[in-house]
Amino acid sequence: MLKIAIIIGSTRPSRRTAVAAEWVAQVSARHTAATRGEVAFEIVDLADYALPALDEPLPALFGDYRHPHTVQWAHTIASFDGFVFVTPEYNHSFPGALKNAIDFLYAEWNNKAAGFVSHGVHGGIRAVEHLRLTMTELQVANVRTQVALSAFTDFAITDPSEPGVITPGPHQESTLYELLDEVIAWSGVLKPLRTATAQTAPA
Repeated sequence: MLKIAIIIGSTRPSRRTAVAAEWVAQVSARHTAATRGEVAFEIVDLADYALPALDEPLPALFGDYRHPHTVQWAHTIASFDGFVFVTPEYNHSFPGALKNAIDFLYAEWNNKAAGFVSHGVHGGIRAVEHLRLTMTELQVANVRTQVALSAFTDFAITDPSEPGVITPGPHQESTLYELLDEVIAWSGVLKPLRTATAQTAPA
């Protein structure tokens, strides 16, 4: 069975990102591969890991993690075959908390697949442009289809300090299914490469 993480890419209180991630999880649970038991989807919330600003003495490339919070985070990410990143757009990019969490690790990301669900005034598309570059450096296959949720049309917001209610347009769910199809396919195709890499890694 493949395991796909739905990563909540913001740690801000009252995150609209968490609302979007819950919607992704609900749609994912109805995907044919999930109902057949071929794929399991799980939400991973950065806020649950309370990662500090990167504090490892060695670059992640060495895989020599010294801190318990890094080891816990590495164990979590290593357990997944692919990812759906749910991210807001902050100042033309993705959140610093997400970049920090990504930078803690290296091999745990390698030879996996990722799709992107973004949200914001411009649908968060510029955040994903940057996130795609980061994932490529980590040997993560980026799928083409992207869900871009507009703050104006895909959420009902009465108080800007609250996350609001997600009200995705009718095309968004079908687009998300396409994204999931691609992430599942690429995660499966890359599995032999992940297995080969694990077998050749030093003990």
